[in-house]
Amino acid sequence: MRLYQGIRSLILTLLRKILFIWVRTDVSGNSVDALALDPDKPVCYVLQYSSLSGRLVLEQEVIRAGLPGAAEALPVKNGPSHSFFFLYRRIGGFFRGRQAPAPTSEFQALVHYGLEHPDQDVQIVPVSLFWGRSPDKEKSLVKLLLSDTWSIAGRLQKLLIIMVHGRNTYVQFNQPLSLKQVIDEYRHNEERANRKLARILRTHFRRVRQAVLGPDLSHRRTLVAGLVRTQAVKEAIRETAAKDDIPPEKVRAKAYRYADEIAASMSVVTIRVLEVVLSRLWNRIYKGIAINNIRVVKEVAQDNAVVYVPCHRSHIDYLLLSYVLYKNGLMPPHIAAGINLNMPIVGPVLRRGGAFFMRRSFKDNPLYATVFNEYMHVMFSRGYSVEYFVEGGRSRTGRMLQPRPGMLAMTVRSFLRDHRKPIVFVPVYIGYEKVMEGRSYLGELRGKKKEKESVFGLAKTARKLSNSFGRVAVNFGEAIHLSEVLDDVHDSWREEAYDAGYRPAWLNTAVSELAFRVASNINASVAVNPIGMAATVLLGTERLAMDEGQLIRLMDQYVALLKAFPYAETVTLPEGSGKDWVAYCEGMGLINRQPQKLGDIIALEGSNAILMTYYRNNIQHLFALPSLIASLFENKDSLRREKIVFLASVAYPYLQSELFLKYQPDETETVINQWIDVLIAQGLLKPLDGDRIGRPGEGTEAMLRLRVLSRFIIQTVERYHIALGILRKYGSGKISAAELEEQSALLAERMSILFGLNAPEFFDKSLFRNFIANMQKNGVITTDDNGLLCYGGGLDEVAEDARLVLSVEKRQAIQQVTMMGA
Repeated sequence: MRLYQGIRSLILTLLRKILFIWVRTDVSGNSVDALALDPDKPVCYVLQYSSLSGRLVLEQEVIRAGLPGAAEALPVKNGPSHSFFFLYRRIGGFFRGRQAPAPTSEFQALVHYGLEHPDQDVQIVPVSLFWGRSPDKEKSLVKLLLSDTWSIAGRLQKLLIIMVHGRNTYVQFNQPLSLKQVIDEYRHNEERANRKLARILRTHFRRVRQAVLGPDLSHRRTLVAGLVRTQAVKEAIRETAAKDDIPPEKVRAKAYRYADEIAASMSVVTIRVLEVVLSRLWNRIYKGIAINNIRVVKEVAQDNAVVYVPCHRSHIDYLLLSYVLYKNGLMPPHIAAGINLNMPIVGPVLRRGGAFFMRRSFKDNPLYATVFNEYMHVMFSRGYSVEYFVEGGRSRTGRMLQPRPGMLAMTVRSFLRDHRKPIVFVPVYIGYEKVMEGRSYLGELRGKKKEKESVFGLAKTARKLSNSFGRVAVNFGEAIHLSEVLDDVHDSWREEAYDAGYRPAWLNTAVSELAFRVASNINASVAVNPIGMAATVLLGTERLAMDEGQLIRLMDQYVALLKAFPYAETVTLPEGSGKDWVAYCEGMGLINRQPQKLGDIIALEGSNAILMTYYRNNIQHLFALPSLIASLFENKDSLRREKIVFLASVAYPYLQSELFLKYQPDETETVINQWIDVLIAQGLLKPLDGDRIGRPGEGTEAMLRLRVLSRFIIQTVERYHIALGILRKYGSGKISAAELEEQSALLAERMSILFGLNAPEFFDKSLFRNFIANMQKNGVITTDDNGLLCYGGGLDEVAEDARLVLSVEKRQAIQQVTMMGA
């Protein structure tokens, strides 16, 4: 017997080495830490279907990763001879009809062992194996023959699959199951214990396959033709033909062209080529890609249609996200791309990589809008993963932009029509230490006209690929289930009937709520990096310069502040210390060192001073509340705690709307009080008699920390005071919202010049527009029949309190323009 086993082992080893001359694998989850294995319990790996090639790949990866149990047999009579087994064996083959797979004897023996030995446990690790990750294409014989799809491959088909896809093999190890826990309730019924474990494993493998391969893809030509045949598009064709007096055949042809212009044409070959190209590109331009919280996606992708909603900082965003998902065993999403990217050479590649193209605006083209809506409905109802940017365009300031409702509304309306397939939004924060378009953003913020995308423009961008752009982080945030959002907004939504054209009265409220949750969850997944910390501290100084030792201490202390009261579990902080971060920023060419005998000075100079506002704005929301509290002590030695809470609570709704802070109104006071306690514990504030809170003494290190902290947010509060000052100058019922926005932006720009503020967003009209809209929403101001803004006496009180945060010089500058008394 030993001789037989030795020869058998030798043959299998030889076959494994021969197989891996050709086969190349990507593997995930293959570590003791990732699997959280208990070293005191035996481990058994399980594949879904019996296969010699599958066994050889599994053995190779278990040995290669040094996982436990690679060579040991389980103590199970008639069970697995090694520490793995197959759930099912195939029945039938070359000359017999294929029958339903049957459970293997090893599987049944393992369950029997578990029932016979209730004090023993076995860790069962499910392992999924994919020879290529090509989604199936209906009506495509070639794909059915040569792709590892949802169907069970026969021996000849498996051989062809290995030959074609062996160099693109994906293996995924998943969290172990406890044999004891699964079968415990069926100690006296072996058949039911068998069925339960088989059902759990079968469901697991199906969910993983759904996440990795995605749902079946329809042939593009069939999909495009099908869109034109939908009832909604047929009605739009009839209405357009009647309205414009055009023959229906011509309108139908136009609808077909629209569908053809929109639809993606995902190609597995293109995705694989892009993977190779992008792997080399990332290695060239980045010092590493950090991926955090990927488990969220792997969990929700198995049973839901996933909508990825990343922040939009760069054209690199969608390439990077698709690459990260593919490398982690998930199907790349279909990506909503602006029609401006559908240019020669680039457009076809993006389309085959999963991009579908949309026009910037189509509210005046109902036929196009209907075709696009129907295309999105097909995506969601069939369970495709989709990606779009709720901000619409790339952020030029580094802040999260106000979400645009268009794509969100389409998603909600599609789900209302057919909610059998749950939709889950996965917010994604993509954080760059050095954004590739940074210099062009700088030009646009200075007034330079935005350049249109073109092949020549991309060629110019390619020159930058020899530069290093530091590290990049891809952080996945807390998932948002669309059904839960709708339950909160309108709990009877399931009982109503919807069609393609129906827009319920509560739709806008639901979309607004969804938009805020998406944006706040993106911000709650921010990656703090050395560049952002250095920018935040240096921009908080008056001269944009600081002693190196002092800068190092402040960065360490402000990161300690974030650790003392974590904003969210999904926020990631930089490794190392302030000393490491200064050296890193210097190496990236973003800060300058001025040698000095008493200690080197670190400064921001030239265009870097403005560019670094971009990186500060990435993380500004994390410091918003402690900085707001600190700013209240700019002109006051002490304040009653009740006054601090009141003033911070008044400002909070506006900060929340602008920075997408996650705390709800009913928890604001509690959070503010917690921050006061943290600032006291960190030595930035001190308790006085009664309920008074005081600031540190002038000239102390603690006072410097408090003053710099206050400047992280003080420009935002100053902007609010500018708008309030101009509104009070004109008086109630004397100025419209548009005029107030224009006047506020002009005054802010003037102050920016007078005080050397290196923050282009300080006079951004959209931020004033948002502030004015929020004052209206909160009832602080109203609009009369003539469109003029009206307010009561409460506004004067708030404006006077806001003066606490302003320096004497800035108060005087505003008063000179608004002609208000001191």
